[in-house]
Amino acid sequence: MEPKTIVSESEESSKVNPQKPESPQKEDNAPKISALSLSSIRAKKVLEESSKNYSKPTTVLPTEAFTETEMLLQWNKYAQRLGEKGQKIMESLLLINDPKLDGTKITLELPNEGSKIDFESQLHGLLGHLRGHLHNHDITIEIIVNESFEAKRSFNDQDRYNRLLEINPNIELLRATFGLDLHS
Repeated sequence: MEPKTIVSESEESSKVNPQKPESPQKEDNAPKISALSLSSIRAKKVLEESSKNYSKPTTVLPTEAFTETEMLLQWNKYAQRLGEKGQKIMESLLLINDPKLDGTKITLELPNEGSKIDFESQLHGLLGHLRGHLHNHDITIEIIVNESFEAKRSFNDQDRYNRLLEINPNIELLRATFGLDLHS
């Protein structure tokens, strides 16, 4: 009786196909973490803490100096571009008042809280345009609501005549010489 030798499956498969070597299994460097044990919960916490310590490499953003004239030019170009796209409300908010420049802070006065909300909805696009074209990423925009804007009233003929008379008193002489009447 011959003794039987026990052959493992891997040896047997290599005997059957000797030209094809057995491919090693890929091993993950990260340990497998189960959600069912306390040690794996601790391992997850350690992994989370180590990922928090990673800091993104910082890039240096341009901060070139610019003048108020350059800022106003880019401001108006952006407003014009919005008008061409059909965003007339935002265009009118940008052109309602000239913004003031203080260092890198741009201040704009708007007439009411509603216009401020509309303006803030489009603020990121404007900031991106200004920062890119002026090459300064320190630019900020501050919005001031000034509800004390005088309402424009409609002038009648007598009001217009009185205003012109204040500017140039010779208008009364002209009216009297030619016998002009304001009431039509």
